[in-house]
Amino acid sequence: MIKKLVTISLILTILITTTSCSAKEQKKYSAQFLELFNTITEIIAYSDSKEDFSAFAQLIYDNLEEYHKLYDKYNNYDGINNIKTINDNAGIKPVKVDQRIIDLLLFSKNQYQQSEGKVNISMGSVLEIWHEYREDGINNPETASLPPMEQLEAANMHTDIDKLIIDEASSTVYLSDANMRLDVGAIAKGYATEQVSQIAKNNGYKNFLLSVGGNVRSMGTKGPKKELWSVGIQNPDKTSEKKSLYTLSLTNLSLVSSGNYERYYTVNGKVYHHIIDPVTLMPAEYFTSVSIVCEDSGLADALSTTIYNMPLEEGKALIESLEDVEALWVLPNGEIKYSEHFEELIKQ
Repeated sequence: MIKKLVTISLILTILITTTSCSAKEQKKYSAQFLELFNTITEIIAYSDSKEDFSAFAQLIYDNLEEYHKLYDKYNNYDGINNIKTINDNAGIKPVKVDQRIIDLLLFSKNQYQQSEGKVNISMGSVLEIWHEYREDGINNPETASLPPMEQLEAANMHTDIDKLIIDEASSTVYLSDANMRLDVGAIAKGYATEQVSQIAKNNGYKNFLLSVGGNVRSMGTKGPKKELWSVGIQNPDKTSEKKSLYTLSLTNLSLVSSGNYERYYTVNGKVYHHIIDPVTLMPAEYFTSVSIVCEDSGLADALSTTIYNMPLEEGKALIESLEDVEALWVLPNGEIKYSEHFEELIKQ
């Protein structure tokens, strides 16, 4: 554990500010680390001491690292069967996996049904093509191009989620189509954020804010005054001086946004982002961003992709059918739409 803490200290930045002059009141601490889920993770909490907060940050890091390795589709890890292992054995054999992978895949299958296919973790074969063209376009913008539709359609023949075979009794996962690949990117960060937040809560940490690449989970309140957490919604228009569209006041809620402003490349002057519509096999063009607020961060992550791939009225109908879920949509012309009670969350 000592060696682990030394390792983490190289990437964990602790910033300390005092909330009041009283020695009895807690101080605000924050931590940040960079490599898990290929994004920035940030933690904010109030604690009695730096040592207490460091133990909390270590708990978050250690558990999030485990989820990162389990849900990784790019890398192998000693002694771990992960999403990459499942993909590598497609059409070959079932793979025995950790229960946390089983749980994620069952959750993802349920979200596929709820979204009527708008979020599909079995689209890996299609998304791999887009990833390759996007990376090449970013590295060589002068020769950036789009994937041929024939290639995308051929890959789309291998996205049947029913060929994802989960045997809970034996804890195995098998892709019966040899050309099928899982990509859990639309769900995994939010799902892991929720699980790690619950682990922290079960270990006695009741008041904190955790953000994993913008997948934000608020627990309890902040500071001695028990104030709600303030969380901003990023403006998808990066040319604007206004960095946030709104600031929300949250407690025991998650905020997840999806948009065209993070992973993208440009072909002939047009931006092509990473959220691929399973119907058109092209980047969805209904919105520039959408945001979901609900308790469960995994559900929020799944829903943000779901409604990004839906026309506005269809998405609004879905959100209004769900209990305690709110949404915001930013249209390409900059117009903003809300679900019925979303505005109640905006900080006054």
